[in-house]
Amino acid sequence: MRWDNLGDTPATPADIALFGTDAVTTRTFDTPEFRGITFHEVRARSILNRVPGASRMPFEWTVNPYRGCTHACVYCFARKTHSYLDLDTGLGFDSQIVVKINAPEVLARQLASARWQGAHVAMGTNVDCYQRAEGRYRLMPGILAALRDHANPFSILTKGTLILRDLDLLTQAAGVTEVGISVSVGFTDQELWRTIEPGTPSPQRRLDVVRTLGEHGIDCGVLMAPVVPFLGDRPEQLRDTVRAIAESGASSVTPLVLHLRPGAREWFMQWLRRHHPELVGRYERMYADGAYAPTWYQRRITRQVHELAAEFGIGPADRGAARRISTSGPGPGDAPTSRPGPARAGTPETPAASTVPEQLTLL
Repeated sequence: MRWDNLGDTPATPADIALFGTDAVTTRTFDTPEFRGITFHEVRARSILNRVPGASRMPFEWTVNPYRGCTHACVYCFARKTHSYLDLDTGLGFDSQIVVKINAPEVLARQLASARWQGAHVAMGTNVDCYQRAEGRYRLMPGILAALRDHANPFSILTKGTLILRDLDLLTQAAGVTEVGISVSVGFTDQELWRTIEPGTPSPQRRLDVVRTLGEHGIDCGVLMAPVVPFLGDRPEQLRDTVRAIAESGASSVTPLVLHLRPGAREWFMQWLRRHHPELVGRYERMYADGAYAPTWYQRRITRQVHELAAEFGIGPADRGAARRISTSGPGPGDAPTSRPGPARAGTPETPAASTVPEQLTLL
């Protein structure tokens, strides 16, 4: 994907340069929470993205109102996506944020099209839709309202606490369609969190989100990701994390070992050399064959977490399944009696399959 693809009008060759198109408005805000961050506002032509058929994702369609993320997680696979826009995948990914300012309106139009078949829509699978920028741009209320109004099933994966702002909309949507919510908490180690996920709310604050959603009748699973080899995988660390997840009232816990794709790998290894130089050789050996840790290691972590989850009374997530949420909102008589049908390939309303990788998620 190139920068010009994000505009709502066709780009000329001269417009393909990063900031050479009128479709982009660049802004900075002199406030503490946004100091050092540049926002590039674009008007998207389409907001529903089809996941490539070869992807390992358990869903076919995504909505990503932002590109780049102020969470600044050093391991984030989505760093590579910034290179498709000629943006830096290191500090640039953390501080150069693309905002699709017309996302709610475009989504409402696409969901209303006769060509759209009402497939499940996943959000938070590339960068977090509830990252800090959402506090200013407020795109998610309009997105959730559009999905609610069309009774379109959806799921959200987030590290952000801002999702609680939209609790009423989530409850309303759950009254008419299937909604799946998952919060990402890979560890509860405070020192590891401060260095590897510096822009995120603390793990405990994220687990407070899980607890609050549950208190309002919204089941919330936890994606225990990433489990970081040699830094967050000691038995006592896994036990502490799973115990905290269970105490939050999470409906499920699903572990995912750190994976290091191109773009993220280089940035993570720079961080590792600064903070844990003694581990560089071990990481080079563990990830010598590609982006993923060896199968034996992934299976070991999965087994340990599942055993702990069983001990603390929670289980693994149902892969890819959105859940109907019990709410105090509209009753059965107010909900539609039918569910939207499965996705159909190649609908004209959506762009061609993207070459941008998507984050593994179990919702």
